[in-house]
Amino acid sequence: MSPDDPDAGLVARVGRGDAQAARQLVSAKLPRLLALARRLLGDAAEAEDVAQETLLRAWRQAAAWRPGAARFDTWLHQVTLNLCRDRLRRRRMASPPALPEIADPAPPADRAIEEAARGRAVADAIAALPDRQREAILLVHYQDLGNIAAAAAMAISVEALESLLARGRRSLRATFAAQDMRDD
Repeated sequence: MSPDDPDAGLVARVGRGDAQAARQLVSAKLPRLLALARRLLGDAAEAEDVAQETLLRAWRQAAAWRPGAARFDTWLHQVTLNLCRDRLRRRRMASPPALPEIADPAPPADRAIEEAARGRAVADAIAALPDRQREAILLVHYQDLGNIAAAAAMAISVEALESLLARGRRSLRATFAAQDMRDD
C-alpha cells in the first residue's frame, strides 16, 4: 500500500530492539486488539491471550517488516482475526455449549439495566450474523477501520466487504424491527 504508514517508523524502531518503541506500540495497539478479540470471542481471558499473541508476532516480525504491501495496523487486525477464527473453530469442534452465566444478584440502577439490555440485544444480534458478516460489521463499526483496511484485514475485495456490510446491516435492521413489533 502506501509508504506513509503512520506506524512504519515505530515498527522500524521496534525491529531495532528499542524497548521504548515496543512499549509505545503495545500502548497504541493493545486496546483496539483486545476490543476486537473480546467482541469476537466473548471471553476476556481468551481475548487477552489473542492480543498478546498478536503483539508477540508483531514484535517478532518488526525487524523484517517492509512497508508497502499493507499498513501495519491492517496486518495486526488480520492476525487478530485469524487467531480468533482459530479459537472459534476449536471451540466448535471440541466443546459442548457453555452453561449460562449467572446474573449478578445486586440490583443495578434502572438506566444501567436498560443500557445493558440494549447492549446485550445488539451483541446477540451481531453474534447471530454469519461469521464473515459479523467480522465485517465489527471491523468497520467497532474497530473504526475504513472499508479498504477492513477488506484487507479480511483478505477480500472492497466490493465483497461492502456486500457483507449491506447484508449484515439488513439482517440487523430486520432483527430489531421484529423485536419492536413484539414489544408493541
